[in-house]
Amino acid sequence: MNRAKTTPLTCSMTAFARQEASTPWGALTWELRSVNHRYLEIALRLPEELRSLEPRVRELVNTRLVRGKVDGTLRFQLGEAVAGAIEMNEEQVQRLLVAASHLRGLASDVAPLRAVDILRWPGALKTPSLDVESLSSAALETLSAAMDEFVKTRSREGARMQEFMLQRLQTMEQLVVQAKELIPDATRIFRERLETRLKEIKQQLDPARLEQEIVLFAHKSDVTEEIDRLTAHFAEIRRVFSQSGPIGRRLDFLMQELNREANTLSSKSTDTRLTNVAVELKVLIEQVREQVQNIE
Repeated sequence: MNRAKTTPLTCSMTAFARQEASTPWGALTWELRSVNHRYLEIALRLPEELRSLEPRVRELVNTRLVRGKVDGTLRFQLGEAVAGAIEMNEEQVQRLLVAASHLRGLASDVAPLRAVDILRWPGALKTPSLDVESLSSAALETLSAAMDEFVKTRSREGARMQEFMLQRLQTMEQLVVQAKELIPDATRIFRERLETRLKEIKQQLDPARLEQEIVLFAHKSDVTEEIDRLTAHFAEIRRVFSQSGPIGRRLDFLMQELNREANTLSSKSTDTRLTNVAVELKVLIEQVREQVQNIE
């Protein structure tokens, strides 16, 4: 029944699955929900009859998932034939009534017990003996089927998210190519502006000093390293997307690195066109980062 923890290429941490099964004792219904979370956190709600299943349920979920906040609920509805054989445990009910009467004697503001409250108390009803072992096996089989659908749902959404992110990545790559082409032109424009400014103030500048200023400007505004690192990060992101297993944390780290390089690109820019490229890059990076938060 347990499967190895093998994760498709890109999985979302958001999913829902519901699976039902009929047994000789009644109906079993599993509902699974998950949202994004830094680690794998499992919260279970099981009926009293199957409370002992919790360790095995956790083990099964752990073999299939790596990250996400998972809520699992198992409901057990007694069949009509079994429900018709339920009897009230008069001894237990009598003890409850005595305890309630004693409590009201200690505190006058205690509300009286309602019949429905009494019947909900553990042991107040005598239920026919159930084959707990067979019922537990059915519950685990139903959970396994629910997990199959659950993982498929996470995979389908993950595939759509990957497509979205790769589209944004392609646009970012085009912007970086555009930025690279702007670098020589930015240096040329700076030279022209400097020469024009010198003419306006009617001051001659030694050609060697002029070249020195141009070189100093080119060095301060050089974004070649940032562009090279952005390009390397893009290649790494594509490589990560091609891997199996959980990739969310690695992608989150790469988004932080992309954002850092885009900020440096913007701060070094002396050309409005280059600044606009950096701004567009940061917008795209943020769009992808928001999606990455939901990747397993």
